[in-house]
Amino acid sequence: MLKSKTRRISLLRYWTTRYAVTLAVGLLVLALLSVVWIRHTTLENRLDVSEFLAAELAGRIAGSQQDENGRTESAYLDQDMLEARDELMKMESPPSIFITDAGGNILSSGDQDLYTESSFPSAVLEKNSDVQTFSGLNSGTLVYLIKKPIIVDDVIFGWVVMLQPEDEFADLNDEYRLLALLILGSGLLGWAAIYILSRRLSRPISAAAAAAKEIRNGNYSVSLIPSRAKEQEVYDLVTSFNDMAVRLEQLESIRAELLAGVTHELKTPVTSISGLLQAVKDDVVSGEEAKEFITISLNETERMKTMINDLLEFNTFAANALPVSTAPHELNELTRTIVHDWDLARNPDDIPVCFQAFERELIVLTDPDRFRQIMMNLLNNAAHAIESKGRMTVTVRNEDSHALIDVADTGIGIPESEKTLIFERFYRGENKKYKVRGLGLGLPFSQLLARAMEGDLELKETSPLGTTFTLKIKKQD
Repeated sequence: MLKSKTRRISLLRYWTTRYAVTLAVGLLVLALLSVVWIRHTTLENRLDVSEFLAAELAGRIAGSQQDENGRTESAYLDQDMLEARDELMKMESPPSIFITDAGGNILSSGDQDLYTESSFPSAVLEKNSDVQTFSGLNSGTLVYLIKKPIIVDDVIFGWVVMLQPEDEFADLNDEYRLLALLILGSGLLGWAAIYILSRRLSRPISAAAAAAKEIRNGNYSVSLIPSRAKEQEVYDLVTSFNDMAVRLEQLESIRAELLAGVTHELKTPVTSISGLLQAVKDDVVSGEEAKEFITISLNETERMKTMINDLLEFNTFAANALPVSTAPHELNELTRTIVHDWDLARNPDDIPVCFQAFERELIVLTDPDRFRQIMMNLLNNAAHAIESKGRMTVTVRNEDSHALIDVADTGIGIPESEKTLIFERFYRGENKKYKVRGLGLGLPFSQLLARAMEGDLELKETSPLGTTFTLKIKKQD
């Protein structure tokens, strides 16, 4: 068989790399959205603070003392207020503050690099918006202009104008560093978490894979330790694997025994036939005794033929090459006929057989020939289980979508160690292999036939007082 050329990687590497890529892409998108949001909200907040401080400065100027002629004293700037503003806005460069008269003529100027004119246009000062932008004179960068009127007795005496470049307003280096630190920390923490979890998950899987290789090589004694697995799914995997290993070891141990038993069952009649015919050929026996030897040989031949036919039929059915055709039949009458036929032809020990029909008609979907095979196998097994005096009971019952047929005997029962093996092909119990000749295909074949008709065959109960098998047959809708 050609092996796949697909390159395989470990579970740990598979999940950590893919999670790292997914995490990196997700954090990158989150970082970009965060940068946009931080820039927008921070700029809005700083503009609001600048507007507030400009209004505060205008209010202080308006409330300053006037001289005896009614003229306002020289405007002043509160340096403490400006420093508080810069601290609040976390900005290193203070704004350029201009104080003008009502006509826009500059009385007190700030940074001349941002604005070199002697006055501000009235269109700028009278515009409704307190926040405006224009291109800087030298650098060409965007400059924010924030204006507030100086009002005394409802009369505008002048203006407070603040100018600051956008790059200084939007200086978010500290915020970006914090964001980068958070993104990087989240990425490392997420990667470490998935690495640890993937490693924890990959360990029991790797152990199970290694144990499976041992089983493939014929070593069935491997065992995983389920107590180390805290996850329910991993625990179920480990325990199921251990159960499978025990089951395989058990089946392998009986396989050789069963093969030897099947070989013995087929070899014994051949040896017997060969010896009997050789005796007749060599005139060791003659007359009626020779005829008896030939009769025994024919019986042995017929028995061997039956076993071979059973084997061929089982293999053919197991390969889905033997069709099953179901049709409606009345179960009470069908079962009564089969029990009667068995009692007449296959009950040499005259074991009492009691048939208990259901109180009303039961129509089931079954193949009558296959149903007969199943019932004959169950009745034969029940008879073989009765060592001395006993009885057999066949009971028809009703249950939801299926009808049930219980075949009970008062035989020796099935040992506890054999309960899980009775439906294994070629398996024959210790009490049966020396008493009844056969290949151990009766129950497995019967179960296959029952399931092919959408029913089932199962062991209902067993004890030293007897055994009951239950056959399920699908009812007609």
